[in-house]
Amino acid sequence: MADLLGSILNSMEKPPTVGDKESRRKAREQAARLKKMAEEEKRQKAAFRKKMEKEVSDFIQDSSQKRKYKPMGKIERSILHDVAEVAGLTSFSFGEDEESRYVMLFKKEFAPSDEELEAYRKGEDWDPKLAEQRRRVKEMAALEEATSSQKTKPETCPNSNYKDKYSHLIGTSAAKDAAHTLEANRTYGCVPVANKRDTRSIEEAMNEIRAKKRQKQEDDTVAHDSTS
Repeated sequence: MADLLGSILNSMEKPPTVGDKESRRKAREQAARLKKMAEEEKRQKAAFRKKMEKEVSDFIQDSSQKRKYKPMGKIERSILHDVAEVAGLTSFSFGEDEESRYVMLFKKEFAPSDEELEAYRKGEDWDPKLAEQRRRVKEMAALEEATSSQKTKPETCPNSNYKDKYSHLIGTSAAKDAAHTLEANRTYGCVPVANKRDTRSIEEAMNEIRAKKRQKQEDDTVAHDSTS
């Protein structure tokens, strides 16, 4: 019985010590501070958003085309981008590192070109006149390159014709007649037209050659006999 009562007493929660009370107090104070910080952050965000809404509204009503803000934190930039989107504006963030990041607002009708955005990304000021000059230089260079690529080699023409080349040797009229009576043969060059009109077969031509040879031999034989 005594053992059972001892077990029950041991299992019961012991009253907190002085150390436990201090830990719980610190935990409650930490939770209260975090809650207060969250509420303060929420209040600051709301105040910043209200301020940006007023500035964006003023920007829409004035005659300026764009507005540049000083560098701000990531949360502030996010709020400003959201306000600009709701207002129908175009917004961009520029800057290489987080500490130098800033926001620029543009009215829809004056949205920046790719060249303008590239200048801001490089940390340069946008100069429309200088950009126009660069654009014209690029266009001229491209046009010159296209023109040069389309150029073809000039056709080769003879410096003189046939009759002019040989007129000092055979005379002007003879050269003119030769130029008219000769036609180009793709395989053998130039041949007389009369030769090209020979319609005899090879066999007929060979028979005629053989007949001439026989006649010559007979004539030679007769001449030899008469001399002896």
